[in-house]
Amino acid sequence: MNQPTPAIVTQSAVRRLPRIALFLFCVAYVLPGFLGREPWKNADVSAFGVMLEMAWGHGGWWSPQVLGVAVEEAGPLPYWLGAVFIKLLPFFSPEFAVRIPFALLLALTLVCTWYTVYHLARQPAAQPVAFAFGGEAKPTDYARALADAGLLALMACLGLAQLSHETTPDLARLALVSLLLLTASRMAHTGQRQHLRSVGLWALALLALVFSGAPWIAAMLGGGLLVVLWHSRRHASAPDTAWLSEEAPSKRDPLIWAAVLLVLILGLSALAGQVPVPALQTALAQVQWQSWGKLLVWFTWPAWPLVLWTLWRWRHQLLRPHVALPLWAALVSVVDSALSPERDRALLLALPALAALAAFALPTLRRSVSALVDWFTLLFFSGCALVIWVIWFAMQTGVPAKPAANVAKLAPGFVPEFSLWLFLAGAVATGAWLWLVAWRVGKHRQALWKSLVLPAAGSTLCWLLLMTLWLPLLDFGRSYGPVSRRIATLVPAQGCVVVDGLSQAQIAALQYHGALTLVRSGGNAGSDCQSMVVAPASQASLHQRVELTHWAFKSTVSRLTDSKESLLVYQRVGN
Repeated sequence: MNQPTPAIVTQSAVRRLPRIALFLFCVAYVLPGFLGREPWKNADVSAFGVMLEMAWGHGGWWSPQVLGVAVEEAGPLPYWLGAVFIKLLPFFSPEFAVRIPFALLLALTLVCTWYTVYHLARQPAAQPVAFAFGGEAKPTDYARALADAGLLALMACLGLAQLSHETTPDLARLALVSLLLLTASRMAHTGQRQHLRSVGLWALALLALVFSGAPWIAAMLGGGLLVVLWHSRRHASAPDTAWLSEEAPSKRDPLIWAAVLLVLILGLSALAGQVPVPALQTALAQVQWQSWGKLLVWFTWPAWPLVLWTLWRWRHQLLRPHVALPLWAALVSVVDSALSPERDRALLLALPALAALAAFALPTLRRSVSALVDWFTLLFFSGCALVIWVIWFAMQTGVPAKPAANVAKLAPGFVPEFSLWLFLAGAVATGAWLWLVAWRVGKHRQALWKSLVLPAAGSTLCWLLLMTLWLPLLDFGRSYGPVSRRIATLVPAQGCVVVDGLSQAQIAALQYHGALTLVRSGGNAGSDCQSMVVAPASQASLHQRVELTHWAFKSTVSRLTDSKESLLVYQRVGN
């Protein structure tokens, strides 16, 4: 029996967000972070180094390696993307070339999230209450308004900003999870005729997710979504005829094909060695639940309060596709984040589903709650933007003195430089924020997406300011470029350098920023090299791999913003 819907929405509340405004939102969110910066430590520069090895022909394409050692992040597909673009665009710098496909992946994530919410909102159980004398929201307009809100909710999530602008496998998995959720939302319409296209996208997303290093996410997510679709199909009171034209739907159930493809893809991937035996990454007794809870609170803000409200108001329809599909996708990633050593990167995959759930809270929110969200967002992001501007002004002029002293203490040796283009970009973004605030607090007709305009705009503003005003400082503090270039001045310009105990990120930085030819220690490797770079942690066992009588200590090079992270440089003195 169908439970009554809690959504009461008039036609005046579902007016469209202007397409040009939505497009500018997306552009302002996607481009900053992909333009003008160096690869940051650790995952960003590590993945970039693997792509360079592939493009240079030094690493295997099926088993990515760095100096003969397997990479830390399994799954070759994301590395293929970067390596292919490096080879296809030799007239661009490698660090810019690899960012092109990953910027497109972030754009794909935004597009898939919009269409996912749109298809879920077209479900019969998700429609608002029909008024006795008419005036309720039309299905298409209602779905578009909720889709706009879902996209804004995704861009508002604080945890999305940095991780979605890195050239890492995590961004590829995020795009593929959002694509998988989109195909499931399309297959939820029993009357949809183009089911073969949906099944094809479903198989493509599953296969790509497996070869992106997340086979068990693909298995759990894909299997659970199919169960939800099967349950909703069994308990559907009538076919979903909103998607039909003059022709009748095909009698072939796409769920059968999707299930067969899921089993087939996982089976073939297991034979190819891409599906390892599952193991509990972290014992439940060792999970730090308090820190994980704090991560959930700030990483998914402001989506999680709206998600909780959605689950409460739509509690009688938890098994309906518009709630059950994103709920299952979110649960898989949230549980995985609790057991994963890199919780934030695992939790990243839950954001599209959480944004979809958050959108369905808006038709049931009271105006007082919406106003509270607006005022909190206004104060929070305005305060953050003010802090960014004050510290930037202090870096440029030395006034106020305390912020300038703090920057000098945290980044010793950093010399700020004024960039007119970066300043203009930050100024334009701030002006747009002030205009948007004035528009939002004005008297306008209520729209479903209005409550999420300020959170999305505030998150975009702060990210854009960080990637413009603070970009030189962040590059100085978060890049291995300065330390790599300093080491390059201490070793011969020609010849090779032996490395011992260095991380994948440090090796990639020395190869790219320092333009050094590296050789791992051990055996007869590097017998012709005149310099050696050693990590302090491996110094105690260095004599097991290197004849120390042939080497003399030359210098210690530390990252200027982190004295604890240093590298030791040796020079050969004999054979």
